[in-house]
Amino acid sequence: MKKTKNKPAKSAGLAATVKNGYETISPTDLKRSDEINRLYMDYLGKAKTEREAHNEAVKLLEAAGFTDLALNEKTGQKLAPGAKVYRSCEGKTLMAVVIGKKPLEAGMHIVGGHTDAPRIDIKQNPLYENSEMAMLDTHYYGGIKKYQWLTIPLALHGVFVKPDGKKISLKIGEDPADPVFCITDLLPHLAADQNKKSLAEAVPGESLDLVCSSIPVAEKDRKEKFKYNALKLLSRRYGVNEDDFLSAELELVPAGMPREAGLDRSMILAYGHDDRVCAYTALKALLDMKEVPAYTSAVLLCDKEEIGSMGATGMASNFFENTSAELLNLTSAAYSELSLKRALTNSWMLSADVNALFDPMFAAAFEKRNTPLLNHGVCVTKFTGSRGKSGSSDASAEFMAHIRRIFDKAGVTWQTGELGKVDQGGGGTIAHLMARFGMKVVDCGVGLFSMHAPMELAGKLDIYMAYKGYLAFMKDGRGR
Repeated sequence: MKKTKNKPAKSAGLAATVKNGYETISPTDLKRSDEINRLYMDYLGKAKTEREAHNEAVKLLEAAGFTDLALNEKTGQKLAPGAKVYRSCEGKTLMAVVIGKKPLEAGMHIVGGHTDAPRIDIKQNPLYENSEMAMLDTHYYGGIKKYQWLTIPLALHGVFVKPDGKKISLKIGEDPADPVFCITDLLPHLAADQNKKSLAEAVPGESLDLVCSSIPVAEKDRKEKFKYNALKLLSRRYGVNEDDFLSAELELVPAGMPREAGLDRSMILAYGHDDRVCAYTALKALLDMKEVPAYTSAVLLCDKEEIGSMGATGMASNFFENTSAELLNLTSAAYSELSLKRALTNSWMLSADVNALFDPMFAAAFEKRNTPLLNHGVCVTKFTGSRGKSGSSDASAEFMAHIRRIFDKAGVTWQTGELGKVDQGGGGTIAHLMARFGMKVVDCGVGLFSMHAPMELAGKLDIYMAYKGYLAFMKDGRGR
């Protein structure tokens, strides 16, 4: 088969043309797509929580020669162009960097995604007994349709931290030999009243408790025998007691690994595409940079985006700004706040987050001409927000032109799209939190079906084009 270069997704003629990416993709890119998606599925299966995503990222970074910036902070050793470093925050958020040829004050090229995903958290005092069963009390995290989490196999991931600082990691439900957990639902025969309620009201948040165990301890005079047996099992396997729930972070996620989907294996069905699909492709692009970039390239893997980006590990914190200050101090002759402000203002960023693909089963929610389509490439979203663009940073036309130039030159298949009809709803990303520094920012990510559901669907071609687009963006010399 004759190898051909990818054709730009946008026509140079009078009328724009939009094609399915499989009509133009080269054999070389198709082979590379298969490789990237295989690696992504492996990562996604291991990274079901923000802690696990962080730890897997660190493994990949260190294997590629990246070192912890804390070592340079301690010794004061300067960073030369080509240096590869990363900096973590509480084992959940990190920033990975390749130092460029130009001074940091000239700006950075940043791709930022988030690694938290909608899920169900275990409360701080969760274990109780009811009707001869041990139960775990929960609190859902992020925007979910609660009914979707009933009756599916769930795995318990997380960490207990003892008062002496010892961490005990826990993962139950992923190994085929493990048990799984389940939140029960009401049988249809008795659901007449439930069926009268709206989908949002049918399953109250406080009813998302799961059955933990159902065998009592064999002690005649023991109170709460079922709860106590659950504690004995946890103590035997992990060495924890009931008080240790007070300093634990435990998360319920769908059990099972990512799977190829469709007769043609063109899609991936998995938990956590939003937004680990963008986080991984950005990270992989940084790992695959062979030359020293003109501008310092950085990848941000953030936490807490699904609940407003608050907290020390969220994008609303000063983690990014503080890390940038450390980088400036270690790459310049003299540190100054003015230089830091210039570095941030002169930076370019892709806020790497997912969008919603046009779904013909729910066509009324979309305006098709301005909605991303499956297999049409990575999606550039000029603005997010809701209704009257509320909460959006709205990228400038000038920056959109730069993105067009970069992607078309690199043969990236890409498209634009909004998140549903104007008055339908909307959503947000970390874009506005970065735009406040004065840098140029636009949203750019993979389109999904069933966003925020326990299992989301993404196209392999779109995933690969996100990787290819992020790599081209970080390598770009701004047309000079």
